[in-house]
Parts: sequence; structure tokens; C-alpha cells
Amino acid sequence: MKPVEQKKMKSFLIDMDGVLVRGPNLIPGADVFIERLKSQGRKFLVFTNNSLRTPKDLEHRLKKIGLNIGAEHIYTSALATAQFLNSQRPKGTAFVVGESGLMEALHEVGYVVTDLQPDYVVVGDTDYYDHRRITQAVRLVYNGARLIATNPDVTGPTEAGIVPATGALVALIEKATGHQAYFVGKPNPLMMRTALHRLQEHSENAVMVGDRMDTDVVAGIESGLETVLVLSGVTRREDIDRYPYRPARIAESVSAIEL
Repeated sequence: MKPVEQKKMKSFLIDMDGVLVRGPNLIPGADVFIERLKSQGRKFLVFTNNSLRTPKDLEHRLKKIGLNIGAEHIYTSALATAQFLNSQRPKGTAFVVGESGLMEALHEVGYVVTDLQPDYVVVGDTDYYDHRRITQAVRLVYNGARLIATNPDVTGPTEAGIVPATGALVALIEKATGHQAYFVGKPNPLMMRTALHRLQEHSENAVMVGDRMDTDVVAGIESGLETVLVLSGVTRREDIDRYPYRPARIAESVSAIEL
């Protein structure tokens, strides 16, 4: 008798904001969902388009609100950007508008951060920028540096309200130079594919969990993943029919997802 083939457990790519956390707060049931993944021995990565912090910093912040997720399970747009640049121009140079999350990711792949004829101008999320630094970025792009951005998000959430994000800052540089940026983070499927490679997983055996139709779900679909939309973040149930594509599954929150 032929032995019954055991069904392979699916791996998970999970968006952070709106899925596991909402601002500084844990979404109810998110901690239980993560522990279920761990107890079943499933491979997973937690995603964020925000490039401000390193995975180790995020690990600490999440632990403070009750989410025990190791840095090895956190994948940021900064990491994806560094990996992309290193695949294009190994050990290259970059002028950076961004914070420690982006700087450290670039240094880890052997990039040199400089304002002397860099290969790239790389823009990420930042709490601190001024006219002088933006002018410097504009001049470098105008003189031949290639413009790269960690993500296209034009605003980001904070406890005080929305703030301008990477996409808004990059738009200024694009307008001044006439050069278009290449955005690495969601909805670019590149971030999904590099994450799958990191997990050593195939798209057919992976699930993307997100709260946004226009980034998480579309990126998952274009990468060949099963998609789960949770309604604990941006997208409401009545919004779904406005889009020409649909998630494979819809759940009120991660606590309702069947593994």
C-alpha cells in the first residue's frame, strides 16, 4: 500500500500594522496567533514597510506589548532594499535619507554610505530631515545617482495622527529632478519574493496576511501566494468590492484565521 503523503504546512508572511498591532497597542488575539504558528513549527515572517527601526529594535518594542517575535522573524522594507541594491551593484555606495533601520541594513550587505558620487540615493522613513539634506539628494540624483525608495507610502500613522512618509518625501525629489524612484517595498512583489527566499519557501506553500487591499493583498496575489485580508486595520468589508481582485479569505482578525 502506498503511504499517505503528509500535507506540508504553509508558511506565513504577516503584515505588522493593522494586523498584529494598531499604533502602540496589540490587536486582541495577535499574541495567540503568533504562539499557534510557533507551536506548530511553521515558518513565518512579520512584515513592515516602515524602514525606521532595525529588526532588533522592533523585537524589543513588540515584546513590551506582549508579542514575543524574534528579530529573525521580522522583515522590513529596509532589509529588502539593501538586498535588492546588493544584487544590482554588490558592495556599492549610497547617500541615505533615513534612520538606523536603513543604515544598518545597508552596512550589513557591505554598502558604504557617502555623499561623494554615490551609486544610489536611497530614501526611507525618517523623523528628521531638512532642506539642506533634500537639496543634497536632489543634486546627487540630478548628477547621475539612481533614486531608490524603501516604500511608496505617502503617510504613516502615529499616536498624534498621520505624518508624511517616504512616498511624500520622494515625490519632492522626483519633481525637482524629473527622475522616477524605484520603490522596493509593498506593493512591489519583489519584497514578497525576497522574503520567500529568506524562508526557503515556495509561493504555492505560503500565505500573505494583511489589512490593505492596495498593498498586502495585491502584492500577495501578484507573487502567487494565498491571501488573507483581516478587517482589523484599514480595509472595511464594504471596501472590498471596489477592487478588481479579491483575497482568497477574509477574517475579522488574525485570531479568526484557520491554520
